[in-house]
Amino acid sequence: MSWLWSFLPAFLLQTFHPQLATNHNTVVLAPRVLIVNFFATEAAAWYNLPNLDLLAQNITLPGLSPLFPQVHCTNNGFICQVITGQAEINAATTITALVASPQFNLRSTYFVLSGIGGVSPEYATVGSVTLARFAVQVGLQHEIDAREKPADFPSGYFPQGAARPGVYPGWIDGTEVFEVNDALRRVAADLAGRGNLEDTEPVRDLRAPYAATPGFAKGAGPPSIELCDTLTSDTFWSGRLLAAAFEDYTRVITSGKAVPCSTQQEDNAVLAALLRRALDKTVNFARIVVIRAGSDFDRQYTGGNAADNLLEPMVGLPLAVLNLRIATLEVVNGIVDGWDATFEQGIEPTNYIGDILGSLGSKPDF
Repeated sequence: MSWLWSFLPAFLLQTFHPQLATNHNTVVLAPRVLIVNFFATEAAAWYNLPNLDLLAQNITLPGLSPLFPQVHCTNNGFICQVITGQAEINAATTITALVASPQFNLRSTYFVLSGIGGVSPEYATVGSVTLARFAVQVGLQHEIDAREKPADFPSGYFPQGAARPGVYPGWIDGTEVFEVNDALRRVAADLAGRGNLEDTEPVRDLRAPYAATPGFAKGAGPPSIELCDTLTSDTFWSGRLLAAAFEDYTRVITSGKAVPCSTQQEDNAVLAALLRRALDKTVNFARIVVIRAGSDFDRQYTGGNAADNLLEPMVGLPLAVLNLRIATLEVVNGIVDGWDATFEQGIEPTNYIGDILGSLGSKPDF
């Protein structure tokens, strides 16, 4: 898979895929599953699959990304795909526009957030597929340039309204933490595990140096399905010191409940948009799955450096996109195939679901 897909605007995607024509169909669609991808490389992995034509219907909606102005759906409308564009603003505005559209009824839809991201070698490796219960917005903090920070600060990041790192924020904005349905997450992980994750020689070479670092056995191992949580920040960061700072914030803001293993730029934004429509029952917040596949390590191994970790060629991207699609496809097919028996009725959450404010009517458990 080429990096080119990441940068193709809609009109060029239509050149590669002539089926991507505007469809002014006014029939209201009620998809069973909506796949949420974030850029073109992730989305393109779904096209030209046997027995799944996501380009059968292509619905142009106002408010979607100018690069990705259409929602793509199978002919029966059971499975749809939206591409938000990268980072929090694109993700929030795209999902807000979609859930407000009169062309879709999303009250019973399962939202499967499916993207690549950085991965912590403590909990997973490049090519692994992770499913999150918690999404934490680690970018929502104060920051002092590390060259000017107080000597006793471990980093220049510290919670909003607090006087130092490691202290609970002095105020809350509402998007800092989201928790999704853990019972559904575990069912989705079992479904994802039906797929055979791939591995490649370049990725084996990439992870080999991590074997010598204590605590990084997962990072040195082969791709796997992992239950662990995700961190959202618009900034694409790298390095052990920033990783430690954001993990410390995650422990503080979730009372130590979250297991921070993946990094990305969109999940809290998508979840914020969905939660606000869950308040008026437009969507069901208990029907969200958050999947991320590791495309790169979020920190270096012992003896490496943060800049090389960030700037070296992204040899893990093709494998991450492939394994992301392999695992997510099993989840999507499992929901559709098990609709009558299980998923139409839904999987009742056994944990708190919602935002840090308790907006959906119960008290957060973190």
